[in-house]
Amino acid sequence: MSEPTEICSKPVIAKVRRTVLKAGGTLLISLLSPLPAFAAQILAVRVWPAEDYTRVTLENDTNLKTSHFIIKNPERLVVDVEGIDLGPTLKSLVAKIQSNDPYIKQVRVGQNRPNVVRLVFDLKEEINPQVFTLAPVGEYKHRLVFDLYPVNPPDPIAALIEKGQWSLDVPSDTMPPPTAEVTPPYVEPKAGRPPQVTRMLTIALDPGHGGEDPGAVGRGGSYEKNIVLAIAKRLKAKLEQHPNMRVMLTRDGDYFVPLHVRVQKARKVQADLFVSIHADAFVQPTANGSSVFILSEKGATSTAARWLANKENAADLIGGTNIKDHDKQLASVLLDLSTTAQINDSMKLGKAVLNEIGGVNRLHKGSVEQAGFAVLKAPDIPSILIETAFISNPAEEARLNDDAYQERMADAVTQGIKKYFAKNPPLAKSRMM
Repeated sequence: MSEPTEICSKPVIAKVRRTVLKAGGTLLISLLSPLPAFAAQILAVRVWPAEDYTRVTLENDTNLKTSHFIIKNPERLVVDVEGIDLGPTLKSLVAKIQSNDPYIKQVRVGQNRPNVVRLVFDLKEEINPQVFTLAPVGEYKHRLVFDLYPVNPPDPIAALIEKGQWSLDVPSDTMPPPTAEVTPPYVEPKAGRPPQVTRMLTIALDPGHGGEDPGAVGRGGSYEKNIVLAIAKRLKAKLEQHPNMRVMLTRDGDYFVPLHVRVQKARKVQADLFVSIHADAFVQPTANGSSVFILSEKGATSTAARWLANKENAADLIGGTNIKDHDKQLASVLLDLSTTAQINDSMKLGKAVLNEIGGVNRLHKGSVEQAGFAVLKAPDIPSILIETAFISNPAEEARLNDDAYQERMADAVTQGIKKYFAKNPPLAKSRMM
């Protein structure tokens, strides 16, 4: 073996060189060259397409540094991720982009330079990207998140009208003559007569969790986010069988919606009611029964209610929100101006619904409970949170996955809402709203 080229003439390096040569010289290069940095490992890639926005998540074993920029004509988002090498997990992102994704046409990934991977998102329209990292929480390690929002988001009502999910007016043959401001918009009909209505009633249904936030997970592997979306869709269909009721879902697919955005959505459509639907877990698998909660300004009515509210309010941490992008003043207004009148109306709605769901499942507690749920803090909308059953209870998990149980639960909530409106009419609005 020929003597290797001298790299440094300093005595200490020469001594190391001579020592290694005596041992055969095979380790000289590794001893005298800098050691390569260990690349971060991509553990999983996930894509959550939705009309609101598309989210792409890279889960990894350490925090990653990124830079990104937009290229025009055609629209592309370019992201450089430092400290990683291109591997099979990251390559699998290409196949995860669906043809019906509202904003991403395709994605290309490649090793741009050593320890830097470049992702190029070919876009279907102009977007406003948010790129941020999330610290480990729950079952997740470090996450790098790309949220792709449309630059010109559709008006929520216009979007619902376009999809045929938003009626502008009640049928003329069910409209009675003009009446006083507080005439009930829904009156239980007499036998053989149609119901009397004076205006459309708008109900916001809020299936909890979604996307990166699975909610509670049952022992059988059921995800709360899937069950409550299924129940919400059944409830929507039943409510819209009534000619004067229309429904807006805060999410209609498997994607994450921050808590304050759920409230914003309800207010944008001037909802008369806000109903959040859940199927939560408790530390003990024996916990069972259904519950109804409303907001409390003075503290929770039980330790369990406080525990549950804290757990639900942590949804933003698990689902992942870009804290730097929040309009903190707006969020504060939305979440801190709940009124005594709103809480009083919420209690009436909660009692009406609780009485009905008690005929479907055992009640965990015989009265409406109160706690500081952030999602119930709309200042001007009566709001309740329904726990349809405990997914952490094996028997109730099976029930929650049963079509018949979901139908009965949706029927009961529908009846409770109808009875609330019959006794507590909201103020009249324009017939077009």
